[in-house]
Amino acid sequence: MAGMRFFIAGSLLFVIARFNSKEKLKPVHFRSAIIIGVLLLLGGNGGVVWAEQWVPSGITALLISTVPVWVAVISWVMPHGENPSAKNIIGVILGFVGLFFLVSPHNLISGGNVNLTGALVLIAGALSWAGGSVYTKHAEVPKSKLTTVALEMFFGGVALIIVSYFFGDWNRFHPSLVTQKSLLSFIYLIIFGSLIAFTAYIWMLDAAGPAKATTYAYVNPVVAVILGYMLASEELSLKMILAAFIIIAAVVIIITDFTSLKKKLIIKNPGHF
Repeated sequence: MAGMRFFIAGSLLFVIARFNSKEKLKPVHFRSAIIIGVLLLLGGNGGVVWAEQWVPSGITALLISTVPVWVAVISWVMPHGENPSAKNIIGVILGFVGLFFLVSPHNLISGGNVNLTGALVLIAGALSWAGGSVYTKHAEVPKSKLTTVALEMFFGGVALIIVSYFFGDWNRFHPSLVTQKSLLSFIYLIIFGSLIAFTAYIWMLDAAGPAKATTYAYVNPVVAVILGYMLASEELSLKMILAAFIIIAAVVIIITDFTSLKKKLIIKNPGHF
């Protein structure tokens, strides 16, 4: 399902991109797209899809929230890397605290014993997604952003489909068992999860950098809680609202350029600083 979703989305987007750009593609463009697609979609998304068969969603959210931490570590240890700023460190810690507060200890253990293999795959998936995010910033890709995203989704989808064969997924799929609800859900994932969300994420990586783009890992659980309340009549407690505010505050700290903001305030109100 994950492989076909990205394969279809990538193929559709590539057709659209080629109508808008006649840029000549180089072998290095395909190499970059394969590396990024494998790291983000096979390692990152594929790891989550596989592990959630056994790992409760609360623990999944908590482990995936380590993506910004891995981004900071990778950016620090890579050649000519940058030390994470105090602001980013504070934001990462605060976001992690907010998510842990959102996913209560009771929810973490309610699923029984945690599947260790699944948990390790999730950690590896978070590391893979972080690595792909950092690599995207430095990779040589087409000038056309649509072409770039299309190639990454296409090759990531192909990689997922190939791996799914060795996991026996092909033998377990029967078209006759596909319901209208599952088909509509699959189409939803192609449009909103791949064409819109993944494209937006790749754009954010280029425009704002991995440290800011990966704050989605904190926001996702908050969105899930709100949608659960609105669409599935799930509980929305005061603790959840407080956790959401903590997480949003963490994201604001990470994405706000306080130095630039202070300069603007000094220019407008020089007597206040």
